[in-house]
Amino acid sequence: MVYVWGMTRDAGQKGDPPHTDIAASGWWRHLPGWLHPYLLLARIDRPIGWWLLLLPGWWIISAAGAYSAITLASTIWVMGLFLVGAITMRAAGCVINDMWDRRLDQRVARTAGRPLAAGTISMMQATLFIVCLGVIGLAVLVQLPLMAILTGFAALPLVVLYPLAKRVTWWPQAVLGLTFSWGVPLGWTAMRGTLPAGDEWLAIGLIYAGSVAWVFGYDTIYAVQDMADDRTVGVRSSALGLGQHLRRGVAVAYLLAVSLAGAGFWLLLGSGIWIAGGALAALHLGWQVMRLDGDDPAGALRLFKSNRDAGLLLTAGLLASQMVSATS
Repeated sequence: MVYVWGMTRDAGQKGDPPHTDIAASGWWRHLPGWLHPYLLLARIDRPIGWWLLLLPGWWIISAAGAYSAITLASTIWVMGLFLVGAITMRAAGCVINDMWDRRLDQRVARTAGRPLAAGTISMMQATLFIVCLGVIGLAVLVQLPLMAILTGFAALPLVVLYPLAKRVTWWPQAVLGLTFSWGVPLGWTAMRGTLPAGDEWLAIGLIYAGSVAWVFGYDTIYAVQDMADDRTVGVRSSALGLGQHLRRGVAVAYLLAVSLAGAGFWLLLGSGIWIAGGALAALHLGWQVMRLDGDDPAGALRLFKSNRDAGLLLTAGLLASQMVSATS
């Protein structure tokens, strides 16, 4: 048996109930049943979240490796640490979000089956789970230089405050952008051991701002799924705020993302093969804008998930630049 939607069902049962973001099947269903609510609470069954949290960090780690002539082996090691950290901290963020939103989630069809909303997990169990995730995150963080540890702790207020933003502003996606883009300053300090100096501040600031715009754009697409329910329960989002200007708003966000991040990487690296990866990523974002339809929630979810591919294209270009710089 597996625990989902606040009830038990046979693991081999086919089909999902409609209007839920929890799948009935997956690799996790082969694990012990008591783990299932925690895996679902942490969204381990849906990796797109940690991918999107991870990618800005991977960008700057690769760029710092090329900029500072750091060995590829060291770059891969730090990227691996960030992978574990992203999975862990995204899980913690999901738990915190669901703790804040458990009453709202009960009123939204897509989220009503989440473990806290459905009562499958208690608030005390969720709190203990956060402590466990925090220990894992700390174990990763202490592998990094002291400045990176301090930079990592500086992001905690954003992690805690994001769930509140949707109650007070039409633009909670901007707060999420500030949070999900924190891998940029963290990745830089992890690779260099120090804060940026001189013109590096401008480059890192531009890349961070570009990442914030990217997150704003893709999370606005994600919010298309919930527009009807959000209107009913009073939750605010940029998708509702933009209204009939939805596609134009996402286009502006993506244009800012490409322009700002591109300028930052140019200041750090100059010309190079990374531009090819950036250009392919930009084309992918343009394709998303062309396909976006505010009346197609399922299509919006597919577009949202495709941002992993856009981010990996840029990552590949930046890693290729580091490999070229190491051989030149």
